[in-house]
Amino acid sequence: MEENESLYSIANLKAMEVIDINTGTKIGFIKDFKVDCESNKVVSIIIPSSKISWFGKNDDIEIPWENISKIGVDVILVNGEEFILNNK
Repeated sequence: MEENESLYSIANLKAMEVIDINTGTKIGFIKDFKVDCESNKVVSIIIPSSKISWFGKNDDIEIPWENISKIGVDVILVNGEEFILNNK
């Protein structure tokens, strides 16, 4: 493990607000993670959408892990513009 590599618990990540770096839009908080069990890596983060479908079901926003630009002290910065536009 590199010296400057940081470790975060799932609880810590879920408590951080997710913000789009392109617009400064607050996307929300992580609801869940999608994990590839063969490679033991997080594939994407799942954020509940504020948009509600016809049947009262929320459409979640899934952002690939590669789109995470920076994990800070209390926020997660993502390149999520295309995901936000699709969920408005």
